Amino acid sequence: MSEDILLSVNHINVFHGSFQALWDISLAVKTGEIVAIIGANRAGKSTLLDTISGLAHPASGSVEFDGKDISSTEPFDIVDLGISQVPEGREIFPDMTVFENLKIGSYNHKARTKRAQNLQLVYQLFPTLEERKSQLAKTLSGGEQQMLAIGRGLMSDPKLLLLDEMSLGLAPIIINELYKVLRKIREMGITILFVEQNVRLSLKQADRAYVIETGRVVLSGKASELREEEKVKKAYFGT
Repeated sequence: MSEDILLSVNHINVFHGSFQALWDISLAVKTGEIVAIIGANRAGKSTLLDTISGLAHPASGSVEFDGKDISSTEPFDIVDLGISQVPEGREIFPDMTVFENLKIGSYNHKARTKRAQNLQLVYQLFPTLEERKSQLAKTLSGGEQQMLAIGRGLMSDPKLLLLDEMSLGLAPIIINELYKVLRKIREMGITILFVEQNVRLSLKQADRAYVIETGRVVLSGKASELREEEKVKKAYFGT
């Protein structure tokens, strides 16, 4: 794995109106890693992803991607730079077909030139989407809709894929299949940063993890080490 830092978040503070959601958050993601952000509901995990993807901007601190400061960059420009976010709740277009949803993911200039190539890649990862490419997205099962959301994210030709609560509301067998696909995505050279409430699963799948509580990073390290961390075991495993 490369030691190059692809994403660097440096002491950011983020507000929603007068409410401070993130407090002095710092983290780094190396090229080729799978990194997890774990914590309870309303810990600030989604706000962190939104700040990286430009949907929120830090009041102080900075976000750097591939050597460029993107702290005040708008979301559509961040997609062009190579960051794609798969949002919590999928947010697919229910009355459009599977193919139309995927096509929308390739709107940026770089991705448009590779649309056919990336579409075949998505179909290789998720053969079901090719089988159902003419179906309306709302007719898919929950797991298939999550596949579609991930596929749409991949259509933008990202260097970094952000995933927000990928396993939410899905059966364990589907969750396991999706995480197998994540490893294949990493093998393709795409770095992954994901948010997950299921701590056991996160620490099994990730290389490293950051634990967030009430908007602050309280622990970080190799996933294998965090599994044995007493604070994590007591707070999340009940042991």
